[in-house]
Amino acid sequence: LEGAIAARGLRLFARIDFAADAGTAGLPMPPSLLFVFGSPKAGTPLMVAAPTIALDLPLKILVYEDQNGRPWVGYNTPEYLGARHQLPAELLANIEGVRALATLAAGAIRPV
Repeated sequence: LEGAIAARGLRLFARIDFAADAGTAGLPMPPSLLFVFGSPKAGTPLMVAAPTIALDLPLKILVYEDQNGRPWVGYNTPEYLGARHQLPAELLANIEGVRALATLAAGAIRPV
């Protein structure tokens, strides 16, 4: 996923390993990684149109394992973000790439 983000010219702002952080606090947790990424060129017009979208930008994809050991990929769809922040429909194309990246991540994990 990190390579795909970079290959698309997006910036990876953070890769948060929640399980590792939990482990340092002495707490067990299944694997859980949050990728925070985006592009000022794509995100700025959205924030100008609807400043509250800054609550949900940069974009995020969560890759995690549930309590049964099954892997999952989660993200907020452009449609959800558009409705949540009353974005003009034509600006949703700026964040449509999140869907392809999540699909790529889902295809890369192997279900158990």
